Amino acid sequence: MPPRRTLRITAALLGLVSALSLTACGNPADGTGSGPGGAAASSGSGDGKGLQINLGPDQKRVSTSTVDSIAALVPAEIRRKGTLDVVNSAGSVPPLTFYATDDRTVIGVEPDIASLVADVLGLKLRYHPVDWANIFVGLDSGKYDLGLSNITVTEERKEKYDFATYRLDNIAFEAKKGSGWKVRGPRDVAGRTIGVASGTNQEKVLVDWDASNVEKGLKPTDIKIYQNTSDYYLALGSGRLDAYFGPNPVAAYHAASTGQTEIVGTFSGAGDAIQGKIAATTKKDNGLIKPVHEALNTVIRNGTYGRVLKRWGLANEAVPSSELNPEGLPKTAS
Repeated sequence: MPPRRTLRITAALLGLVSALSLTACGNPADGTGSGPGGAAASSGSGDGKGLQINLGPDQKRVSTSTVDSIAALVPAEIRRKGTLDVVNSAGSVPPLTFYATDDRTVIGVEPDIASLVADVLGLKLRYHPVDWANIFVGLDSGKYDLGLSNITVTEERKEKYDFATYRLDNIAFEAKKGSGWKVRGPRDVAGRTIGVASGTNQEKVLVDWDASNVEKGLKPTDIKIYQNTSDYYLALGSGRLDAYFGPNPVAAYHAASTGQTEIVGTFSGAGDAIQGKIAATTKKDNGLIKPVHEALNTVIRNGTYGRVLKRWGLANEAVPSSELNPEGLPKTAS
């Protein structure tokens, strides 16, 4: 994910998640139930349709079997130490990578996918939460084997790193449930009031859309800028916003966990030119990306990948297969 769109976890969002009602129901096999000492966030709508989300340290993660033929492809140095050292950003928001209710255990969709990859490779998983910039420093130095931290494939990064894709990089419009409208393109936001965070890629897309609409004689979009998560969700809930435009993982997680909002449109985080893709990342030519790529395709085929995305409300970011070093976001002009 480009650094400008990396999000820091906020007390407001944690407060929102913590405020969700608690339940002990869910399927332990899918990791959706409440474990000992854990808490499962559920729908606040009272309709029983919200996603059951385990926020406790006992995650009961989805697991899969080792595939010996793929494990044999792992570089000898990594096989000898017996661990897969995965680095991720400590500052991400739910449901990407964040801390459980014990403030120590790393949980989220990225750790779950890393766990599946380690299973296939027959390695013990070790997490290393760091600041965003230190992800690449650690990969460069060989301190970490693999980066799984919502990293978008770019042509510039491909010069130094290898990639195996596992999710789409999408941005989304989130509206009150039952709003009755969809966003399929710029025309659908004409005359609407849309919230967005300042300085983000979403803001740029929305401003460009509005300019295009006005040139065509359509009503302007009333763009509201927000800095705090709590503020835009209050505005959305009170009807002061038609929708909020933000990163799909955060919006999808919120919609699925509360049952009070819904995604009414998704678009590539890379803009109109290319579909952005999130990928597992290794130092270029270190020999690990091929077995990681095959491990990802294995869990996609056997269904465990789909179960992980579903448990975090991210089924709409699923890919049919992992791609090795696909076309990435183009280099920006210097």
